[in-house]
Amino acid sequence: MSASSARMLAVSRPMVGALFVASCLLSIVSWYTTQQGMALYLAPWFALLASLGVQSALVVVAWLIGLTRTKRVLLIAVYAITALVSISFSYACLYTWFSARERPATIERKLYESLNTSAGQAQELLAGAISEGQKHVLALEEMTGAEKTHGYISRAQDADPYLAKIREAVAREAETYSASYPEGTGSGLRYTAFERYTQLARQSLGRMQTAQKSLTDFRNNLKPLESTESQLRGFREVYDSVPWQEVKETLHTEDFALPAVPAYTDFVDRSASGQEDLLIAFQELVSSPTSRHVFALALATFIDLIVFLLAYSSGPYFFGAPEEHWISAAAVMDSSDDQVFVRNFLRKLVPSSQGMARVDASGLSPGEQQLCLLLISKGHAAQVHEDGKLFYLLDQQIHGQLLESLANPGITLRASSPRTV
Repeated sequence: MSASSARMLAVSRPMVGALFVASCLLSIVSWYTTQQGMALYLAPWFALLASLGVQSALVVVAWLIGLTRTKRVLLIAVYAITALVSISFSYACLYTWFSARERPATIERKLYESLNTSAGQAQELLAGAISEGQKHVLALEEMTGAEKTHGYISRAQDADPYLAKIREAVAREAETYSASYPEGTGSGLRYTAFERYTQLARQSLGRMQTAQKSLTDFRNNLKPLESTESQLRGFREVYDSVPWQEVKETLHTEDFALPAVPAYTDFVDRSASGQEDLLIAFQELVSSPTSRHVFALALATFIDLIVFLLAYSSGPYFFGAPEEHWISAAAVMDSSDDQVFVRNFLRKLVPSSQGMARVDASGLSPGEQQLCLLLISKGHAAQVHEDGKLFYLLDQQIHGQLLESLANPGITLRASSPRTV
C-alpha cells in the first residue's frame, strides 16, 4: 500500500470525516463564487448549470487522483483546466464584490484631487486676469478723463496690447464721423467711445470676479466622497460660467491654455452591466494590478486549492485505497473476512536473512497466493529461492500496513480469536 494510504488509516474516522465535510463546504463556496462570476457574463440558468458542472468535476477529479494510480497525468490536466475556469470566474466575482465597496470611494477621491488641481489652475488664471483687468479699468478711466480735458488720446501708442486695441478702435470709429465730430477737447465722440469701453471693461472685470468667487465656493464645498456625477456636474457649471475669452484677451498671452476638464469616462465609479464588471476585472488585473486584484485572485485560488487537497486526502479513506480492494478480493477467494484473512496471512510471515518479512509460497492459500502475485506485479514484493523453496519477500511498507489494519479488530476477528482461560 502507498504511504498516503498508510497514514490515512492511522487517522481517526471523525477527523477524516471533518475534512470531508470541510471539503464539501468549501466546494459550495467555490461553486457559489464561480456561479456569481459566470452570471456577470452568462444567462443565470446557463451560469447555474455550468458552475455545477465545473465544481462537480473539480471534486470528482480530485477524488479520482487520490484513488487511482493510472492516467494521473490526464486527470491532473483535466483538473488544471477546470480549476482555471473556476478560479477565473471566482476571481471576477470576488473582485466585483470588493470593488463595489472600495472602487467608487477610490475613484471619487481621485476625481476630487483632479478637480482641485483644475480648479486651482482656473483660479490662478482668473486672479491674473482680474489683476490685469483692474489695471485696464483704471487706465481707461484716466484715458476717458484725459480725452475730455485734452483730446487726441486715441492717437497715442500704448505698450499694453489690450489698451492699444481700444485706442485703435476709438480712432477708427471717430474717422467715420470726422466731419461732424472734429477731434479736440470736450464730450465728443472719442470721449463717449472711451467711456463705453471703460464700462465694458468694468463689466468684464465683474464677470471674472463673480467666476472667481464661484470657483472659491466650489472648492470650499467640494467633498472627496461625493459621487462622480455630482462632482463633475458642479465643476462643469462653474467652469462654463468663466468668461474664458475675456480672460484670454485680458491676459493677452500667446501661450494661454485652458485648464483640463476631467473626462467622465476616466472616473466612472460604477459599471453599467455585469459584462463590464467582468472586463474591468481582467483588464485592470493585466494592466495595473493592485492589492485588491491580488487578494481576490489569491482567495479564489486558495479555495480551489484547499478543495483539491481535502478531497484528495479524504477520498481514499471513504472509498478505500486500491490495496484494500486487493485484500478484500483475496479474502473472498478464501471465503474469509478481510481481517481474518490478514491475520492468517501475517501468522505465516517469518524473518528472512536480511531482516525482511517473508512467507513460504507452499503454505499459501489460493487467495494469499493471488495477493502475493499482485504485490509482485506492483513492485511491493519479490520472489526469492532458498534451499530449493520459493519465498515471497514483502515490502516493509506493505508489512506495516497489514499490521495496522488489525489495530481496530472487527466483530468477525474478535469472534474468531481463541479465548484464553
